[in-house]
Amino acid sequence: MLRENANDLLAFLAVARERSFTKAAGKLGVSQSALSHTIRGLEARLGLRLLTRTTRSVSPTEAGQHLLESIGPHFEEIEISLAALSNLRDTRAGSIRINATDHALAFLLWPVLKPFLAKYPDISVEVCCDYGFVDIAAQGFDAGVRLGEDVAQGMIATRIGPDMRMAVVGSPTYFAVRNAPLTPRDLTDHACNNLRLPTHGGLYAWEFKKGDDNLKVRVSGQVTFNGVYPLLTAALDGVGLSYLPEDLVAPHLAAGRLVRVLEDWCPVFAGFHLYYPSRRQASPAFALLLEAMRYRG
Repeated sequence: MLRENANDLLAFLAVARERSFTKAAGKLGVSQSALSHTIRGLEARLGLRLLTRTTRSVSPTEAGQHLLESIGPHFEEIEISLAALSNLRDTRAGSIRINATDHALAFLLWPVLKPFLAKYPDISVEVCCDYGFVDIAAQGFDAGVRLGEDVAQGMIATRIGPDMRMAVVGSPTYFAVRNAPLTPRDLTDHACNNLRLPTHGGLYAWEFKKGDDNLKVRVSGQVTFNGVYPLLTAALDGVGLSYLPEDLVAPHLAAGRLVRVLEDWCPVFAGFHLYYPSRRQASPAFALLLEAMRYRG
């Protein structure tokens, strides 16, 4: 019954507050005759007279005054709440949840987030780091960050970084007792540090490309991790070879702490993208972050 009468109750409140059908009709944007018909229908369903009408005035009856005082404040609270939501929509405030890898956070997200958060103190950002290709909508994330080819179908994606290249690296101490591999197939004779991807439930196969030759090599070694930073540490400590993003290992290569092999076999991947389900109903806070993250290289 409430669902059917909500508009009729709003019509009654308008007339009772304005004490005039003419003013209430103007406020509601309806004709005076239509408003009178609505009030008569409400009174008929309730079996009570709600308004006393004279040629010069309109006033609530005892039942009408009781209804005005009992439901009026609740409708006012609803109006205030809706107005607050509209204000939130139009202000630079809110919270954003992002799913990303630790590497994407360190190299792309954080350099943008640091000045962004200082500029917009009323916006809060939560970043959940993992390597699982989660359903961001089902898990309550506003967006995810993945390489271009890993973005789920049907998502809207915005590039936030340049193309990314991988590198096979090991420490000088490791190569002091082993010959460098000349082709990816030689990796079967080497200790390699593995990466486990939770979504696939298995070990990541190292990807290589040279001309028309595309290879995926499943390597073996003593250690397996679920993130790139432990793989970097293992390579630096001479435990074995690691397959890592080029930007992550670049300073260690320059300093001589790591040695790169199979460089001519390492492919280029589409860079990181920020992806999200829909452009509709995007909050101003998310729109601001999306614009700040957009790659302009």
